[in-house]
Amino acid sequence: MRKFLVVLDDSRECLNAMRFAAMRAAQTGGGVSILAVIPPEEFNHWIGVGDLLREEARERIHAHFEVFAKWMRDRQNIDPELVIREGEAVDEILQQIQDDPEIGVLVLGAGTDKKGPGPLVTQLSRSAGTLPVPITVVPGEMSKERLEAIT
Repeated sequence: MRKFLVVLDDSRECLNAMRFAAMRAAQTGGGVSILAVIPPEEFNHWIGVGDLLREEARERIHAHFEVFAKWMRDRQNIDPELVIREGEAVDEILQQIQDDPEIGVLVLGAGTDKKGPGPLVTQLSRSAGTLPVPITVVPGEMSKERLEAIT
């Protein structure tokens, strides 16, 4: 089964990337893999404090994931999987693509502010020609209706 890999974060554009991935998976008989990356700088504390922060980050990720997963199950009949990795986001995305041969498309949401589309879109699009899977960049301002129309 081909999977759409989408990155879970706190950005506003993440919502459109999740919607797109779920709708495309539903239309094509695919699956959705949701990747959350915990940055290493969150744990540069004493061991006990670092462990506590790591556990709190995982709890936040699970809570955030469940919101998207419920929508995907209820509306698109897609049961997404959650993968949590620790490290630098781009490195961990690339490693997840390498580790899971079923991943066929990376879906990213593009930011809409003046700073540009966001660090992941910027960094990964620079190396798009050498990636083992295509990248779909979903505009953060795209309406739900337009997303439905193009998926």
